[in-house]
Amino acid sequence: MSTTGRDLRDLPKAHLHLHFTGSMRVETVRDMAAGHGMRLPDSLRSGYPPQLSAADERGWFRFQRLYDAARHCVRGEADMRRIVREAALDDGAEGSRWLEIQVDPTSYAPFVGGITPAMEIVLDEARSVNSTADETGSARVGVLMAASRIRHPLEARTLARLAAQYAVPDGVVGFGLSNDERRGDTPDFAPAFRIAERAGLALVPHAGELLGPESVAETLATLRPDRLGHGVRSTEDPRVLAAIVEAGVALEVCPGSNVSLGVYHEAPEVPLRALVSAGATIALGADDPLLFDSRLLDQYETARTVHGLDDQEIAELARGSFRASRAPREVIDAAMTDIDTWLAAPA
Repeated sequence: MSTTGRDLRDLPKAHLHLHFTGSMRVETVRDMAAGHGMRLPDSLRSGYPPQLSAADERGWFRFQRLYDAARHCVRGEADMRRIVREAALDDGAEGSRWLEIQVDPTSYAPFVGGITPAMEIVLDEARSVNSTADETGSARVGVLMAASRIRHPLEARTLARLAAQYAVPDGVVGFGLSNDERRGDTPDFAPAFRIAERAGLALVPHAGELLGPESVAETLATLRPDRLGHGVRSTEDPRVLAAIVEAGVALEVCPGSNVSLGVYHEAPEVPLRALVSAGATIALGADDPLLFDSRLLDQYETARTVHGLDDQEIAELARGSFRASRAPREVIDAAMTDIDTWLAAPA
């Protein structure tokens, strides 16, 4: 396996799988908790990073409880703006040019007056970040709105309508479906995705992480996604993987997350090489760096050192991340040129 090569920090990347709460720095969570007089679990204090597994529903409950503890520290507009700004700065420091951050506004609505103000805050801060990205070195930010599988599908329709209202050039760029894949019936969320589809939003549900290829096939048939959050377990059925490739559905692959949650026991088991060999479009993602202690750059380093991808293959992962994104054309074109420049430089 190759352990050397060009500096991965200098490789332009698009980051398409990052959750709002999960993007936070652990120091930020601790600071917010202290400011609001809240006590964090030990695994977010002296016991950090947490030891996680979601291989069964009890494990997922433990993961979700820890995630909720962090989310409860976000208590208003200033906290929400801080999360967007810091996520963009952290990504920019790792060579990310474009970040699509995924937000479920229902979690923060009680503290800012509703789901509409919650989205307004996130979008306004994203615009502010984007206006100064050249000076600060941050990634530019697009916003994905996400519904939760553990809530009623009618709520997903409400969120899709709100996302559609903000589907403007500097507004919401996509609509997702997240949380425990084993909960809810995927076809029930199809009406919400049709609303988002008519608005021209990218359709980016999770599938093929905690459940196998049958979940991927059902998601392809009923939600008609542009990308899949994870999708790694499609490799368990060659027909499903072939359908993904044929349809041009990109996969947001999060190797660190897959291992931390027990989807795979060891890093070499993540089928990144199989997905590359099948011709899938792949965008590496960090998912929830707060809980997994693993950021976007770590995923690229894993691709090199664990999965043996050479710099040509790694550059193609970066290209795929931009092709699958909703970044502005000028951002994509500049990144593609700079990826070629990175690859042409001496190793």
